[in-house]
Amino acid sequence: MKKLAFGFFLISLLSGFVSDKNDIFPLIRNESFTRGEVIKFKMTYGIFTVGKGSATIAPTYYKVNDRHCFKVDVMGKTVGMVSWVSDVDDQWGAYIDTAALVPHQFYRKIREGRYKKDEWTNFDHSNRKIEVKTIDNKTGKFKEPQFYEAPAHVRDMIGGFLYLRVMDFSKLKIKDTVTISGFFEDEFYKLKIIYQGKETIKIKAGKVRALVFKPVMPKNDLFDGENSITAWFSDDKNRIPLKIDAKMFIGSAGVELIEYSGLKSPLNIVK
Repeated sequence: MKKLAFGFFLISLLSGFVSDKNDIFPLIRNESFTRGEVIKFKMTYGIFTVGKGSATIAPTYYKVNDRHCFKVDVMGKTVGMVSWVSDVDDQWGAYIDTAALVPHQFYRKIREGRYKKDEWTNFDHSNRKIEVKTIDNKTGKFKEPQFYEAPAHVRDMIGGFLYLRVMDFSKLKIKDTVTISGFFEDEFYKLKIIYQGKETIKIKAGKVRALVFKPVMPKNDLFDGENSITAWFSDDKNRIPLKIDAKMFIGSAGVELIEYSGLKSPLNIVK
């Protein structure tokens, strides 16, 4: 079941950054996204469409910990006959600081067949603490929270995804490697991503100029080798994900942009 929800997991592999600045909430220049943005995807397995997903930035600001925040909601759901075999309906969300692009709260509502998980992660950047709490499925009440010591400006996967979109890649050369790190569920992680250059790819929206990346995958039971994933992001100020291809031990899978609205800048479509 979790294999069918792989699309947003792949995106999360390209996210989750830790900044090296000392300010608690450093101002990060953002020319890439704004309120009201909606991007939608289809998820494929082989030649079949097995799921759909979306990432939405709410049209209004929210206030958390006395800070203005973007509210971001991400969903991934199986569709068609696949839902009869393995129904997946996952929702993730976060309140992301509008200035520093760090999370104040991250939450997951996972529904994968009989598997269910409701989790909230609270980030205390002033004291460098992370609190993770989950709901007991039997009692419906929160279990005892888990606490973690955190580095400065640690990000969840949604905050990391937004931070990725504002990074300056203009000085990267082909084969340059970027090491990224972050926090997810109950652990801190690091991942190497190799820049592959630029390409023009064809998707439903048209032909789009793209930046190409390959995350170096750790050994696992899902993806076939360390170079099994390729991701394309738009080569413009938006930096939205356009396409992800993955070679798996039991076939090939992918994620592709099918619809978008509310972008801050025009998509770099080749005419």
